[in-house]
Amino acid sequence: MLEEFKLHIKNVFPSLLNNTFLLACSGGVDSVVLAHLCAKNNLDFSIAHCNFKLRGEESDADEQFAQTLAHNLNKLYFATSFDTIGYVKVNKVSVQVAARELRYQWFAKLVQEKGFKSIVTAHQADDNLETFLINLSRGTGIDGLIGIPEQTDILNRPLLKFSRAQIMAYAKAENLRWHEDSSNTETKYLRNKIRHEIIPHLKELHPTFLENFNRTQEYLKQTSAIVENHIKDLKEALFQKEGNMLKIEVASLLALSPLKGYLYALFREYGFTEWDDVKTLLSGVSGKEVRSKTHRLVKDRELLLLVELNSINTETYQIPENAEKIKAPIHITISMVDAIGETDKNVLYVDKETLKYPLRVRKWQKGDYFYPFGMTGRKKLSKFFKDNKMDVISKEKQWLLYAGENLVWIIGQRPDDRFKVTEKSKNILKFTFHE
Repeated sequence: MLEEFKLHIKNVFPSLLNNTFLLACSGGVDSVVLAHLCAKNNLDFSIAHCNFKLRGEESDADEQFAQTLAHNLNKLYFATSFDTIGYVKVNKVSVQVAARELRYQWFAKLVQEKGFKSIVTAHQADDNLETFLINLSRGTGIDGLIGIPEQTDILNRPLLKFSRAQIMAYAKAENLRWHEDSSNTETKYLRNKIRHEIIPHLKELHPTFLENFNRTQEYLKQTSAIVENHIKDLKEALFQKEGNMLKIEVASLLALSPLKGYLYALFREYGFTEWDDVKTLLSGVSGKEVRSKTHRLVKDRELLLLVELNSINTETYQIPENAEKIKAPIHITISMVDAIGETDKNVLYVDKETLKYPLRVRKWQKGDYFYPFGMTGRKKLSKFFKDNKMDVISKEKQWLLYAGENLVWIIGQRPDDRFKVTEKSKNILKFTFHE
């Protein structure tokens, strides 16, 4: 196994040969074997151990064992402990999820503070099979079936191609010592139940079950890569970026088959999960929307509009009298001038005497109206937006300048006639909107 591991590192994880990394060590046989293999290959690493305080003295013994291992291998050692149960109660997650989140948050902190180039964990082939079966039992797409990745931006798992049996055989042949986590034998956890009650029967059915599974996963990974490339090309063709918003033609989506499968592939990275709702949105009325935890998908005539949830600012901002500029929420400069100069959509001239202070900048609200410059009579903003073919998100993002209860300017669009400069105007204010 030593030579096979050495070749695997050279071919798959060359960055580990020349950079210092952090090795996560629980004290179990997998992490002990990984530490010894890395040491025998003269790799530059430090050992990190997390004490989750879940098994009393046994947890403390694991911590002491990991420290001794680091000392014997002449490696730097880092340790921390967590109030895991407290984290579970506060964040309403399972013990397993809590341990994973706490562990990787701490690892990331060490990487940043100590300058490690990556984190190495001791996940192996049987862990991968267990993850596959867990995801399969819960219902998943191809992403859940390709298992644990060997590498991510910062994580490396060089034992993932080796089975638990291979690792155990190596540990015994090298007379290595390790600590067995007693909770690993408890079948109240789904992973352990699969490990002890299901996988042994699968291996009985076929002696090379694990090897066959590894090949199947490799095929799935290749298929996934093909799909990802196709979806990437499709997004470039269908998703039109406009500021911080994406526009997608509904007709182009409806032409895809199978539709629900494509919707999943195109929008899953934005956190959407209710695919029937997303599909129904395509035939919905304008203004209808579906939300994920991070994004909104809004129907607007023949388009879907995709924006982040926090992209719409609904606060109201005041502009005091004699202010010369504001920079939030938008950038406007204000100055007194003797006469009207050149005008465009981003410049407004008003008679100061017609204004009521403080001025306010806010977004559109239902019922808003104004008196369009150069016209008689008032007009609802909703009608103005419709006439100018503004989409739902653009309407929500439109800033308005108010004086008291009266709209002075649809900023960057159209002024109100009530505040225009006349021959009788003595004090002329110039507002310039900087996009």
